[in-house]
Amino acid sequence: MGQPSFQASNAIIYVTYGAFLLLGTGLAWKMRNQPKADFLSGNRTQTAFPLALNFIAAAMGSGILFSYPQLATLAGLQGVLVYAIASACPLLIFAALAPIIRKKCPEGFVLTEWTRQRYGVLTALYLGALTLLTLFLYMVAELSAIGQVIEALTGLDGLPVVIVECVVTTIYTSLGGFKISFITDNIQGAMICCLIIIATITIGAKTEIKPELIADSGLLNASLVGWQLIYILPVAILTNDFFLANFWLRAFASKTDKDLWIGVSVAMVVILIVLTLVGCTGLIAVWSGAFSDPEGDGSVAFFLLLEQLPNWVVGIVIVMSVCLSTAAFDSLQSAMVSSASNDIFRNRLNIWWIRGAVVLVIFPVVVLALKAPSILQIYLISDLLSAATIPVLMLGLSERFYWWRGFEVLIGGLGGILTVFIFGTIYYGDAQLGGELILLEQGLYTGDWGAFGAFVAAPVGGLLWGFGALAVRLTVQYIQAKMRGTRFDALDSPAVVRPEDSDALASVSEEATTTKVTGKFF
Repeated sequence: MGQPSFQASNAIIYVTYGAFLLLGTGLAWKMRNQPKADFLSGNRTQTAFPLALNFIAAAMGSGILFSYPQLATLAGLQGVLVYAIASACPLLIFAALAPIIRKKCPEGFVLTEWTRQRYGVLTALYLGALTLLTLFLYMVAELSAIGQVIEALTGLDGLPVVIVECVVTTIYTSLGGFKISFITDNIQGAMICCLIIIATITIGAKTEIKPELIADSGLLNASLVGWQLIYILPVAILTNDFFLANFWLRAFASKTDKDLWIGVSVAMVVILIVLTLVGCTGLIAVWSGAFSDPEGDGSVAFFLLLEQLPNWVVGIVIVMSVCLSTAAFDSLQSAMVSSASNDIFRNRLNIWWIRGAVVLVIFPVVVLALKAPSILQIYLISDLLSAATIPVLMLGLSERFYWWRGFEVLIGGLGGILTVFIFGTIYYGDAQLGGELILLEQGLYTGDWGAFGAFVAAPVGGLLWGFGALAVRLTVQYIQAKMRGTRFDALDSPAVVRPEDSDALASVSEEATTTKVTGKFF
């Protein structure tokens, strides 16, 4: 049985957390006098290599040890490759869009700031609420994951570990803000890469594959779920990345657009390799006989595989898991502080009130994390919300859609969710099941077309509702213009001043964290 002793497990876990606490608080103390703008963001301060390490650390939490091996046991090699590619490649969207948004809104550091400038206050508050909800759900998923990882690897109760992680990350992110999260993520990202290499070599050398199980498993064959995921996962993950303020903070922190492209590209390649390796542990678990029940819970495949390996390998994985979780969780915490301050309070409220509010949020996060039945389901709820909202929101990035306003975005986003309910009710012939489809209670692996249809209905329905809202708005405005005897100007093109590129705006004052320009909602 590859499990460290009670004493060794506690020592590994809490020494690792203690090291991060000392490191984080030490660095934060040096930055205690930094201005508020630097606490919330790090615009135009980072080069390519630190950006790459940060995207690596922020993109992978300890939940990958459950979700990717689980998918491997269900959809085989096809599912692993689709999931890994769909998770890594969407990061390139930040390199593509951040320069465009920076050009339009140079003083912003999250997507919501551009949304306010483009669509008005109400739409910005709507996106801000969805962003905070997404960060909340990801925090729940991360704590749930690390608790389950520790229980599976050591047999210890996961609750003390969850509490210690919350205390450690809260202390140093409250003191140092975004910059301390960025610095610690550099160290944690480098550690994760090293530990992944060691764990991969060890698993490859110590695990005995049984050739007869490879053919019997059928995991090298294509499957219906695998084909469905080719559409579902890119749509879900790509759109959901837009809601993750921790990614936008890092994208806007790049010194130049070139640094951003290099950093994100390097991170994408590393993440793709790591996620593929982690996913393949599910295949290895099946082919080695460690996971032998096709109807069993595939999320434990990785841990069943580790049971066949020496104790010191499990010790390495414990440290790696703590690094993964701490890096992801402190990024989410600092992003929640920055987003709440900017999106809700316009950076006018004393930052300590925001920090205190985020600390209070941790309590329900811990409670829900202990009760969360499925980490993947938590992600899927957020994915469906983003799939309905992001397509109608991003139309406004194109100047050809200058007539697109916040009213269409709001109605389109809400309408997309309603379309999922309508689809589910028709498909299942039951309104209750249609409602459950919004929460994706059956997950992705049901063998039917419910989940696939939901991820088609959300973006398509959102766009249809958005254009329907556009027709209603233009009709109302046309009637108002006729009644008032004024010219109908709802389709007039605004005057636009274009700088040569976003790097030309790098001289904008670092103290400017909000824009005074507000777009039109209706």
